[in-house]
Amino acid sequence: MKLSYRHTIRTCYLGYVVGAIVNNFTPLLLTTFAAEFSLSVTQLGTLVVLNFAIQMFIDFTGAYIAEKTGYRAAIVSAQLFAAAGLIGLGVLPYVMQDKWTAILLALVLYAVGGGMIEVLVSPITEAVPGEDKPSNMAVLHSFFCWGSVAVILVSTGYFAVFGSEHWRWLAIAWAVVPLVAAALFALVPIKVFAEDVQKAPIKKLLTSKIFLILVLLMICSGASEVAMSQWASMFAENELHITKAAGDILGPCMFAALMGLSRVIYSKFGKRADITKLILFSGIVCACSYLIAALSPYSYLSVAGCALCGLSVGVLWPGTLSLAAADYPQGGTPMFGFLAFGGDIGCLIGPGLVTVVASLSGDSIKTGILSAAVFPIVMTLIAAVMLAERKRAR
Repeated sequence: MKLSYRHTIRTCYLGYVVGAIVNNFTPLLLTTFAAEFSLSVTQLGTLVVLNFAIQMFIDFTGAYIAEKTGYRAAIVSAQLFAAAGLIGLGVLPYVMQDKWTAILLALVLYAVGGGMIEVLVSPITEAVPGEDKPSNMAVLHSFFCWGSVAVILVSTGYFAVFGSEHWRWLAIAWAVVPLVAAALFALVPIKVFAEDVQKAPIKKLLTSKIFLILVLLMICSGASEVAMSQWASMFAENELHITKAAGDILGPCMFAALMGLSRVIYSKFGKRADITKLILFSGIVCACSYLIAALSPYSYLSVAGCALCGLSVGVLWPGTLSLAAADYPQGGTPMFGFLAFGGDIGCLIGPGLVTVVASLSGDSIKTGILSAAVFPIVMTLIAAVMLAERKRAR
């Protein structure tokens, strides 16, 4: 059977599922790691932050690497790095004396893969011939959410049946997904975004006020999303005193499901909507969700706040990418790389702020989550200014 660009898009969807695996599986194990390997909250937070720090570095260098090696080789290698990291996560802590270093080594491998996936999958999808590119982009990013839901549900079911102490075998099993994705990326047709036009100089992007605002939105989006998603499981289990299974399903799982739902809705109706107004509305709802999660006296209402956060941040990342692609059609892969770099800065500082504030407040994750409300508030202010500038320009 001859593979077409339809298969390319579907393979990109699977690629984003791999991104969901490497970003969501380890956070489900934070409490387990603390108990099994005697890791502190600071060490656990370092795992979350280092993952995105490495991905941020890859965002900065990934476009250059892809242009030197070729996009097919780069995206296949990304999947193989992710697979190696997941296998290493299940194996290295049990063959190395220093468990902390073993986990870090595995994390480095899958974070490199996750970073390359983030840089390459969006421009590969954007380059596929067709007219409905915003819809394709929104659906693509929804697969990160559906992948997250699958990771949480499958992992929760596995832990319920076999016990969380046997997590290592599940880590190894998850490596099958990037191995399949690597095989598919080796076969499907790949067209490079903006390869048929003269590319805009990077300096032009970095001196554009509008583009820098889009990068700032990506920072706030990444921080708002990941500060909640990475800590929701441990927050529900340790501070809300909800069972692990219920906490994972009602917290990070519902967060991912509602984020995916909002992206599917955006893919259907996004062409009719004003994305700036959506960002403003989403920022307000997101700020409220953080306040509900951190301040509610009722455990299940706090978990509902975690889930509501997913609904509120869903359109931000793909919407900003689509805005950039429309405004800068000559931006090429470096443009997506800079935007991903901004998003991963947010993914770094969001959970990083939660970690620092929690550590300074007696390991109170609730206080850390409250501090992260600053990101959707800033995002709301940026969107309000953008709308005001647009009205003034008219």
